[in-house]
Order: sequence, then C-alpha cells, then structure tokens
Amino acid sequence: MILGFSEKKLLTLCVIFSLVACANREPQAETLSICDESGCADRPEGYTSFDPEKSSPAEDPGGKIAALEQLAARDPRAAYDLALRFFRGDGVRQDSYKSIKWMRDAAERGDFNAQKALGRLYLTGLGETGSDPGEAQKWLSIAASKGDKESAQLLQQATAAHQSQQAEYRWNTRWRSVFYNNWFYGYPYQAYWGANNWSFRY
Repeated sequence: MILGFSEKKLLTLCVIFSLVACANREPQAETLSICDESGCADRPEGYTSFDPEKSSPAEDPGGKIAALEQLAARDPRAAYDLALRFFRGDGVRQDSYKSIKWMRDAAERGDFNAQKALGRLYLTGLGETGSDPGEAQKWLSIAASKGDKESAQLLQQATAAHQSQQAEYRWNTRWRSVFYNNWFYGYPYQAYWGANNWSFRY
C-alpha cells in the first residue's frame, strides 16, 4: 500500500507525538517481590520497611545506663532497677535476657523486691522462657519468709503447679514408652504403593 503525502505526514506526526509522550513520562521504578508469612507484595526497589533500630531510644545518652551498671555491680537495689529498665525498655533497648540476668543477680544478693519479682517471673514465664514452678517456689519461699502476704499466696500457686508438673512428669515417664510402641507398631498404614500409584486398603 502506498501512502499519500498527507498520510505520510500524519504518520510521522503520530510517531513524533508518541516519542514525545514516552520521553515526558516518568520512568517506572523497578519493583521487587517482598514475601513474608502473610503473603507477597510488590515494592519499589530501595523500599525500606519499619526499622525498630531507628525508632528505639538512643544508646545510653550521657552514659546513664553505663553508670547504673557500675552501681548495680556493687548494690543489689541498682541491679533490680536495671533489670526493670531492661524489661520495660526504659532508656535502653528492651532485652528480656539482660532483665532476667540482673534480676537474678539482685535476688541472689538479697534484694527482697527482686526475689519476689523473680518468683513471679518463674511462676508465669516470660516471653520465650516458660514457667518453672520449682524455681518459683525457691524465690517465693524466701520472699514469703520475710512476711510478705502476696508472696505467700503466689507460693501456694507455685507449689500446686510444681506438684502438678511432677505428677505429669511421672505419668509421662511411665506411659511414654507404652504409647510410643503402640504408635510405632499398633497402627497399620492405610495406603500402599502398587501399579505406579498409591491405593487405599479399604
């Protein structure tokens, strides 16, 4: 097909306008698929999500926490206070491991508040640390012996939990092998392989 002069001009103008439109269009950002446990989403390259490091308090402005740590090494009251600060994330990045470490240090050096708090912590558990009724009994007994009524009530709960835990352990120890052997030998497979596929017996 041969185009006339005006048709050639029209086609040339269309090509020019298309090129101008493409040149003026903002370039599309490259995208990446970001996947997590809730699914996948496309995000622009260079996308950054929430960074807890940037939103957490500044690392020990003025050296207050370092000074408190030095005092805590000498005084169990300061160790208790430091444990609470790590637990709450007050002036420091929250850290349950350091919180327990300092709380235990204060309790071992005789701080009543730390003994009571440690007993409650072991009774209920904290984060990834499960409960330990035996340890709870130990610390709550010490706190209750100083006349604290709340510690005495918590001690009753810890004792009941510890007895229940021991009974469960004895039951598990006695019957575990029986149930294990039953599962291992007592239940037949329902499917079998044959003729290049799986079939069911029933």
